[in-house]
This record gives sequence, C-alpha cells and structure tokens, in this order.
Amino acid sequence: MAVKKFEIGIDASFTLLFDEEYSLRYLVRMEKAGFDALWLGDHFYPWHHSFRHNFYVWSLLPIVLSRTKSIKGGVAVTVPIGGRYHPALIAQASATIDVMFPGRFLLGVGSGEAMNEQPFLGFWPKWEERIERLIEGIDLIKKLFHEQDFFKFEGKYFKMPMAFLYLKPKTDIPIYFSAMGEKSAYMAGKYADRLMTVANIERYSSTILPNFEKGAREAGRNPAIVEKAVSIGGGIGDPKNVVKRIKTYIAGASLKEMFNEPDPRKILEAAKKIDDEQIMRSMCISETGADIIENIDKFRKLGVNQVIWGDFSDNVNRMLRIFKTKIIPYFKEESE
Repeated sequence: MAVKKFEIGIDASFTLLFDEEYSLRYLVRMEKAGFDALWLGDHFYPWHHSFRHNFYVWSLLPIVLSRTKSIKGGVAVTVPIGGRYHPALIAQASATIDVMFPGRFLLGVGSGEAMNEQPFLGFWPKWEERIERLIEGIDLIKKLFHEQDFFKFEGKYFKMPMAFLYLKPKTDIPIYFSAMGEKSAYMAGKYADRLMTVANIERYSSTILPNFEKGAREAGRNPAIVEKAVSIGGGIGDPKNVVKRIKTYIAGASLKEMFNEPDPRKILEAAKKIDDEQIMRSMCISETGADIIENIDKFRKLGVNQVIWGDFSDNVNRMLRIFKTKIIPYFKEESE
C-alpha cells in the first residue's frame, strides 16, 4: 500500500481580516506558497463579536478554487445536524463543487456550537443528541452520494420518504469528522472517513489519538490507515501582536463552556480574561518560524497526514514567505 504523503494545509479564515474588500489576494498566494489545502470556517455568528465581516463559506470557496489551479479547498467545519443545514443540502452543495473542481473539495463536519445552530434549531441539544444527529446526517450524505436510485431514509432525526441526489460527485469525497474531546474522538474512531481535530501535541497524543484508536478498534477498523488532520493555531511575528489578535478573534474557542454560549459578545468578553501566558503555551507563536517546523514535525512523527496551520500572524505576506522558503520545503525534502 502506498504511503500517503504528508501535507500542510492552512485555515485562512482570519486572513480575510487583512482583505476586507474580499479581493482574495492572500488566498490565491497560499497556493503559490506551496500549501496543499486551504480551509475556511462555516459560521453564521463568528466566535467573537469583533470579527464583524463574517463570510459565507459556500459562496466564497468555489471562487477561491476558480482562481487557483490545484490547491484543495475545505470547509472546516459545517454542521449537518438539522439547524442551519439539512444533510441533504450539504450533500448537494458538496457534489456541485466537486463536479466543478473534481478532487479538490474537502468536507469537514462537526456537531456544532450554540452560537451557530441555536438560532435555527430554536433550542440547543445536549452533546449526545448532537452527535447522534451528526452520525445520522453523515449516513444520509453518503447515501445521497452513492445511491443510484430513489431510496427511503428513516432516521431518528431525518426522514425522507423519497431521497435521491441527481448530481453525483465526480470523485470520492471523504468526510472529515471534527473531534475536540474524548467522547467525540472515540465516535470519530468508529465512524469517520478521516479525523479532524484542533490540539497541541500533548492533548493530541494523550487524549485525542488514544480515544480515536479505541473507537476504531471497537468498530473493527485499523486506526493507522485512517487519515488524520490536526489544526494548530498560532502566528509568526511579534508575540505581543499575535497574542492580541488571538484574544480579539478566537481565544473564546479554547473555553469548552463557550460551545454552549449563543452570544458572540459574551464569548469575546470571556476570552479577554484568558491570560496571555496561557495563549503562549497553548498556541504556536514564533518570531522566525523555526520552532513551527519542530512543532509540525512532532505531529508528522505520530502519523498525522495533514497539519493545518490556523494563522493569526500580524503580517500575512511575511507568514507566506516564511512558509514558502523555510517550512514547506523542509517537509517536502523530508518526504522525498
């Protein structure tokens, strides 16, 4: 069996803060810098009230793919649990993009956050219900991708007496299952085509990976052959500036209780109380980029197939230049 090459992706969601006209100039340069995949978040409300020009990924991503040649584009992550999205709509949207850009679309799914789903559901289900909805939604999406005739879907949460997707994907679309904790990592092991998580090396090795492997083995799967993507947040530049950006736009996502908070204004206020040193310890912040190579390499050695750089650098051009000239070439040389 061929060994899957190691890839470096980038979550470019917050890069758009430097491009309020949405010219997408930085996103296009990410392909030229050598990134293998470009990921964008899917939010109705942003994590923080300060991120006021929150975009709609399903409009933006196809345009990015049309202006690039080979880089893959991913949604990280969408939530097909019946709030904003019925799973059938995610199947239709995904198939459409794959027909337009075969093999370049990546689909990440998760169980969601209150700030995005509660306004549409009208309530906020407990985690157990959300994960049931997600697993059922994935099942429906896959059936719509592959069934060649009308079928009846009778789930606990989703019911379609006649379901059929006329426009099928041109290529196989593996579904990345977002897992942030012990229980979700275990469920990902049982059901995921591919694992996606956000973690530092300690949390990944001690919590995410062991629970994922347990779930996979209990489902009769070999966890070693399931592809894994890990997102690491950080930035290149003056550490004070990078920490300030993280606090302003995303730090609330590190607080577990904020997944149940529907108001981005309150999430922003909670994030302001996080200590700068805590951010420095949990994120990958570098003035030169040298220690980012070391950090990424730890994940590669644990069998991770893609590390996704969640960027909060204070200068996008400098960050792209360092990845292009130092970080990405290092891993390409290692894989040759």
